[in-house]
Amino acid sequence: MSEPRTRRTSREEAADWYDLPLYYDIIFDGGTETEADFLVAMHERHGQSRGKNILEPACGTGRLLAEMARRGFRGHGIDRNPAMLAFARERMASERLPVRLSRGNLQDFRVRGSFDLAFCLVSTFKYLLSEAEALSHLRCVGRVVKPGGLYVLGLHLTDYSDRTSSRERWTGRRDGVRVVSNLQTWPADRRRRRERLRVRLRVEEVARPARVFETRWEFRTYGPVQIRSLLRATQEWELVAVHDFTHDPQHEIRLGGRWLDAVLILRRGS
Repeated sequence: MSEPRTRRTSREEAADWYDLPLYYDIIFDGGTETEADFLVAMHERHGQSRGKNILEPACGTGRLLAEMARRGFRGHGIDRNPAMLAFARERMASERLPVRLSRGNLQDFRVRGSFDLAFCLVSTFKYLLSEAEALSHLRCVGRVVKPGGLYVLGLHLTDYSDRTSSRERWTGRRDGVRVVSNLQTWPADRRRRRERLRVRLRVEEVARPARVFETRWEFRTYGPVQIRSLLRATQEWELVAVHDFTHDPQHEIRLGGRWLDAVLILRRGS
């Protein structure tokens, strides 16, 4: 995930977590195989375009593209952050994986070719802070996904009645590096459709003092009604299933039920 609209802070070290691809990759990599299993299952179950060309807008470090390429898919990744793209290119080159990478924004990217499956799983879509940007993104994806192809889009929905702050914590380890991520979200501003977030990364490495990096940003908020309205406005996409962030192919949920983590399975119309 990587489509930042963030501001840097000077706490401990002035660095944005999107400019720290190794640490970012360590935090998110634990779910890669499960997410890839899920994408393959959705493609086989709901996709009507049976090829293996895949697209990931906001591909970040390329972890999912690399895993899908190991399973026989051919990929294209887009990201706007040069550090993320450099990390992803090194990853693909080291394994000679059939993945192309290019720099671009979520709302107005251009790529060559057409795709059977696209995906953007970890709420990156919510960096698009206006209805116009969100619609432009869905139409961009719609222009390059084949009829019958899928767009698997994950985002955290907002319960506007919840006026408490929430916290999430993840820990990852790799080659002597331990990374702890603490994410805090504040109650949403319903009128503006904004929620404020802060992430703090604590990085512990052998023979180095621990370091802390802090990033703050805003997301656009969505409830089930707003999601359905947005999809109607695009006309390209049909919602065929909804899952949650466990990425269990057998566990479908209802949009508008008690689940706030939603993975939308969208199919491109003709």
